[in-house]
Amino acid sequence: MSENEFFSKEPMLELFVFEAVQLIEQLEELLIEVEKNEAFDSNCVNDVFRIMHTIKGSSAMMMYNNLTTLSHSIEDLFGYIRENNDANYNCGKIVDIVLRAVDFIKDQISKIQAGENAEDEATDLIKEIKGYLSEISNKPKEVIQAKIDTSKFDISSNDVVETPEGLRKYKVKIMFQDGCMMENIRAFSVVHTLKELVFDIYFEPQDIIENESTSDLIRENGFIIYFSTNKTEETIQTCINQAFFLESFLLEEILEFPDKYTVTKKIVEKEAEAEVAAVAVDIIDVDKEVELQKQHLLGLSNSLVNDKESKQVATKQQNLINVNLTKLDMLMDLVGEIVISEAMVTKNPDLDGLQLDNFTKAARQLRKLTNELQDIVMSIRMLPIAATFHKMNRIVRDMSKKLDKDVELVLIGEETEVDKNIIDNISDPLMHLIRNAIDHGIESKEQRLKSGKPGKSSIILEAKNSGGDVWITVKDDGNGLDKQRIMEKAKQKMLLTKPENEYSDSEIFSFILLPGFSTNEKVSEYSGRGVGMDVVRENIEKIRGSINIDSIDKVGTRISIKIPLTLAIIAGMMVKVGREKYIIPITSIRQSFKPKADQIIVDHEGNELIMIRGQCFCIVRIHNKFHLDTQVTNIEDGILVVIDDGTNLVCLFADELVGEQQVVVKPVPYYIRKVKGLGGCTIQVDGSISLIIDVNGLLARG
Repeated sequence: MSENEFFSKEPMLELFVFEAVQLIEQLEELLIEVEKNEAFDSNCVNDVFRIMHTIKGSSAMMMYNNLTTLSHSIEDLFGYIRENNDANYNCGKIVDIVLRAVDFIKDQISKIQAGENAEDEATDLIKEIKGYLSEISNKPKEVIQAKIDTSKFDISSNDVVETPEGLRKYKVKIMFQDGCMMENIRAFSVVHTLKELVFDIYFEPQDIIENESTSDLIRENGFIIYFSTNKTEETIQTCINQAFFLESFLLEEILEFPDKYTVTKKIVEKEAEAEVAAVAVDIIDVDKEVELQKQHLLGLSNSLVNDKESKQVATKQQNLINVNLTKLDMLMDLVGEIVISEAMVTKNPDLDGLQLDNFTKAARQLRKLTNELQDIVMSIRMLPIAATFHKMNRIVRDMSKKLDKDVELVLIGEETEVDKNIIDNISDPLMHLIRNAIDHGIESKEQRLKSGKPGKSSIILEAKNSGGDVWITVKDDGNGLDKQRIMEKAKQKMLLTKPENEYSDSEIFSFILLPGFSTNEKVSEYSGRGVGMDVVRENIEKIRGSINIDSIDKVGTRISIKIPLTLAIIAGMMVKVGREKYIIPITSIRQSFKPKADQIIVDHEGNELIMIRGQCFCIVRIHNKFHLDTQVTNIEDGILVVIDDGTNLVCLFADELVGEQQVVVKPVPYYIRKVKGLGGCTIQVDGSISLIIDVNGLLARG
């Protein structure tokens, strides 16, 4: 079963994973920042406590006991630190422990996403956390080895426990925001959260988990909960305020529950009662939790409307909703079809020569609206690259410690927005480049000091927009690449295609992007500079990007990645070759011109070259590359298009230029997928298919 199919059948699980991933990312960034400052301030402690408390509750609700107990142990640790300002603890050790817990939770979440068994135990890690808590609190381990009874998270409107005398009874009616979807699951989450604070609890509609149609009932009539509690109204209000997409709620005290809810008291053994009470105290210290939640509940209003019999709390309207990426993909595909259909209608050959003023006016309006729709849909898919950049902090932190190097990661332009698909594909290449830079690019502290450099090195990760592209740069101040050594290795592997002195620095450095090319004598546990760089290049080229390397010996290395803003619709130049038409991405074109015969140079191997402003360029004839029949073989009868793959400038020879146009990128049919140099196809206005040239693939070596 695929991940999407799995989640489509488990919407509640999808919500759990989505929220857990967000919380873990926040926690990881928070811990790395704490380690830099070498101290936990009160806000950081509260944030960690809140995150682990939330994960503990939601994982218990989903019956992932391993995640529950682990997050509960961390919550205990930070609960103690929060309550004891004078506690003597080792900040670095705590960060190490919690980051290992983060890795465990990440691993389990990945298994859940893949539909695999996620029941690995974290016994040793929990023992270590409890042991350290015992150490700093001077309490025996047995005192703090609290266990969570996960059965208390099984929510049923028929659950009954021993109810103390003198409790106040309440009714709350909750309304969720329009369009939030999955109201039954959100209602379930509210009940689960409240159950930690109340005794008797009933709700309408009752079968919110078993019956998905209850979402419609909740959307129309709201969700009603009855409960009894000894907590303050402010505590209950703050608890309910945690619900996502909350529109408003009405909390009122009542004398009795409705007649249909008959409370049958159940006698609980004293030992069990004591254990439940201990766990309830252990789970949440309400008075302190209220102040914490006041500080951190974003987008929620705490203003109360006083009334003699009721209090209504209105939340601030939330302007963001979560949308399944599959739906956005379908929407983008539909917009692409609309763009093609609009072009088919407005540029229909049957309309040639006809005077259709009203049609032309309507066509212009349709074109305008289609462009606006296209821009809006593309903007919906655009996300800041910040999340991907921040993931690199953890890599830098872990490798610096393991390799005993003092490395600082500097992030620039993290607000730059890129298509979601590109963000998903850029993470692994960036991770590999960062690892290479630390492992083999940056020297040890001793080497840096000997060479007159500061002991602390830096890696700059930068993103910026340039036209229709995004440039991502990874720059380090390390040892740089050994140009001579790379050239020697290239000669050994017989990779040179021209005299050695004709290679530019950029061309020499690009050799490390070839499969199996490495100048390292040994391979460490981290990929070396040049080891696996071909995988980086392949991943970048999959998203129609290019990679360029610059380096100065003993000074540092800069790796620049150019990627398009989006993969769905591109601006292209159509060229004709024989009876076929090809699309060249506009971003790869530098110029086009009509050549003259006396400009052409043929080397001893028969390769055609041309001199342009004192620089020599190779000529690639498209009809030879793709084995096409054409009548235009004389160089003066065709046209040359200068293209740039980020490393080289090459001239493509075609019959003629047809014109520039926006094209919707479709996958290449399976039967021509193996042809190097083709990156997709598009449907023309007459229904024919034009192939899109992949510049990087066309010019790639080997």
